[in-house]
Amino acid sequence: MAGLSESRDTPTEMSLVILVMGVAGSGKTTVGRLLARELHWSFADADDFHPAANVARMAAGQPLTDEDRAPWLAALRAHIDDCLARGDNAVVTCSALKRSYREVLAPDRSRVKFVHLHGSRELLLSRLHARTDHFMRAEMLDSQLATLEPPADAIAVDVSPTPREIVARIRAALGL
Repeated sequence: MAGLSESRDTPTEMSLVILVMGVAGSGKTTVGRLLARELHWSFADADDFHPAANVARMAAGQPLTDEDRAPWLAALRAHIDDCLARGDNAVVTCSALKRSYREVLAPDRSRVKFVHLHGSRELLLSRLHARTDHFMRAEMLDSQLATLEPPADAIAVDVSPTPREIVARIRAALGL
């Protein structure tokens, strides 16, 4: 994409935030980190923006309400706004399950591009059962799938291939 800066030194140049979204187990963090590394862009995981109370609820198997998510989404939006204001290109991961959440997160759709990672329930569940170091419990997948409002305007990428293949597809779709 012409006009995108790989430098953090020129905030006047057009910058871009790629928001990698999807339900738990879709590989957002793995794919997002790899994409950011390949592009030499900054990376932020939305999980790091959750208040402690949200993490405790999810760890206990309790789905978050929209009210629970509001401060989390606001903090993430502030981070995205800051990246764009500085002229930094960034990759951010976030479940962004509902259209209303995506509207909060994307101040400028020409500068915030959504990539929706999706896969079968069976694949996602197997990935969640294999994880041991995450607060999101496998039992929460069904509530996330029920909440998901698939975006019509995102780049949709199946998560069956390897992370490198997924990143290559994302880069090709965005011309990066």
